[in-house]
Amino acid sequence: MGLMLNVKQTGSKSWVQRLVVQGKRRDIGLGSALRVPLAEARKIAFKNWCEARGGGDPTRQAGTVPTFEAALDTVIAIHREGWKHAGKSEAQWRASLRDYAMARIGARPVDQITSADVLAVLVPIWSTKRETARRVRGRISSVMQWAIAEGYRSDDPAGDPIRAALPRNGAVKRHQRALPYQDVSDALAALQATTAAPTTLLALEFLILTAARSGEVRRATWTEVDLDAAVWTVPATRMKQKREHRVPLSSRALEILREAGPGHGTDLIFPSATGRTMSDSTLSKLLRDNGVECVPHGFRSSFRDWSAEKSNVPGEIAEMALAHVNSNKVEAAYRRTDLFEARRDLMQRWADYLDRDATGKVIPIHG
Repeated sequence: MGLMLNVKQTGSKSWVQRLVVQGKRRDIGLGSALRVPLAEARKIAFKNWCEARGGGDPTRQAGTVPTFEAALDTVIAIHREGWKHAGKSEAQWRASLRDYAMARIGARPVDQITSADVLAVLVPIWSTKRETARRVRGRISSVMQWAIAEGYRSDDPAGDPIRAALPRNGAVKRHQRALPYQDVSDALAALQATTAAPTTLLALEFLILTAARSGEVRRATWTEVDLDAAVWTVPATRMKQKREHRVPLSSRALEILREAGPGHGTDLIFPSATGRTMSDSTLSKLLRDNGVECVPHGFRSSFRDWSAEKSNVPGEIAEMALAHVNSNKVEAAYRRTDLFEARRDLMQRWADYLDRDATGKVIPIHG
């Protein structure tokens, strides 16, 4: 009957049936293995097989319009053989759509997805994660083009109308500039080879490692840090969401704190040369003067993109690491105490990624 269990790199499992339908090989998604028991999958597969053997098309049966999630499985199966690095490409497709699209359109039949749905997926990330948003739009469009070819719909809701409705690609606000996550390690290494003030360099690296906002790092105090527990607790008064935020500290973040060390006559961890709070322009100036084409806030986007493409963790964990509270899903996750350890693991993996050997790629640094 061609029934197969497709196990993804994330560990999720889904049923896929491979059939010859009217002379063409088809991979038909039958749903998640968590929702569809084996006995039911076999029953559906047998029915499809009988339909195909009789010359019919099981995908045309009433009520069998696939969901976006099931259609994605089929599209990936079609593309897999043509991808040069199939495992990596599949993981990137699944991670980006899992993090940004599935909550809105994953369970929806492909013939019911509208341009408004696609806009709802893209608008929150279009200005801050432009390249990721572009890829998400393209991947949704690929699934919709498959649906058109299969006769499930007549238009692509992620196509030209969406492009016209969103700002042009060059309209990214300057303050949101970010480095590709692949370049962050080399940029850090290049900056550390300059004669910049040690405290400024430590503050920038700490900001990158913790994915924190500039103000949170510049105003950080020793009373907020528990070195033994490896936790930095940012009070609600200094958080954008007005909620206390516990930041798990990686081994390198702890090393930075020990290098910074108290004893500057202030409780500030990264004070200015005068012992006051570091200026909000100091870190930006460090990057600008040395030709690193991004701003401090952009490293949060670098971290988020790395998490989506490399970590294979649920998106809400990365959102929590960024102290984003913008959905019921994330609000609920905040109440789950076990996710702090999940965030600790994520931040250590981010630190390990940044600590890898330099790639040799040249990041322009102008002295």
